[in-house]
Amino acid sequence: MPELPDINLYIEKLEQRIDGSTLEDIRIQKPFLLRSVDPPLGNAIGRNVTGLKRIGKRIAIGLEGEIWLILHLMVAGRLRWLEDKATIHGRNQLAAFDFSTGSLLLTEAGTKKRASLYLVEGIEQLKQHDPGGIEPLKSGFEEFRQALLSENRTLKRALTDPRIFSGIGNAYSDEILHAARLSPIAHSHRLHAAEQRRLFDATRSTLQMWCERLRAESGHEFPQKVTAFREGMAVHGRFGKPCPACGAPVQRIRYKSNETNYCPACQTGGRILADRSLSRLLKADWPAFFDE
Repeated sequence: MPELPDINLYIEKLEQRIDGSTLEDIRIQKPFLLRSVDPPLGNAIGRNVTGLKRIGKRIAIGLEGEIWLILHLMVAGRLRWLEDKATIHGRNQLAAFDFSTGSLLLTEAGTKKRASLYLVEGIEQLKQHDPGGIEPLKSGFEEFRQALLSENRTLKRALTDPRIFSGIGNAYSDEILHAARLSPIAHSHRLHAAEQRRLFDATRSTLQMWCERLRAESGHEFPQKVTAFREGMAVHGRFGKPCPACGAPVQRIRYKSNETNYCPACQTGGRILADRSLSRLLKADWPAFFDE
């Protein structure tokens, strides 16, 4: 799922292309995409774009008259920009938004179609789509600490809860915890002050670094490859590969469709965390430490 650095980049590139332009048409290929009925979608046509903003992992496009288009890309949704009017074809192409400056094409790979589009009117309706998490790059340490301690969660769950922190998902939470040298299953209420500060610093530095890196990689182009698995990540998607900090093999915990990657030497004191399915299968043969 595109997370804060990816969504920020999408918004920056869209601001350069559609801010101040006119939305001339919305062509929806897959009816499931539109999840709202009031106001009707036609109310957006012919209005000028007044601004864009990120709401968690959502992209909100503001139009004249306090009309907002809200796009949630979910796991497999992606955006493409075309200078000419886009032709919609194929089962992965869900919709096209035609502006006076070009077309924005929404695609979604895979069979589980989860991407969504809402049209809302007014700031109050827009707020209803905000899960409420704090902005990690705009908050100070005390606000971060209070959010972290609002519930006693594992650090992985806390970082990825949109009601606590805005825009952080599976990929960047792994990178943040590795940078902070903290276990993904450590509980938030058990962190001492130095660990809280370390997590705060790692969250800001990791997200900022990736925002800058993605911006530099895209240059003047619209993002072409938005993925959760990027070259240069320390642990996410690197199961079995050496940790760039210490060389220990990166480990993982799998649960349903989610995966947590971590370095046992850097984050868990060498201990291998139990994987729900594999550790139950191996039982006594499950290694306690990575050097086993």
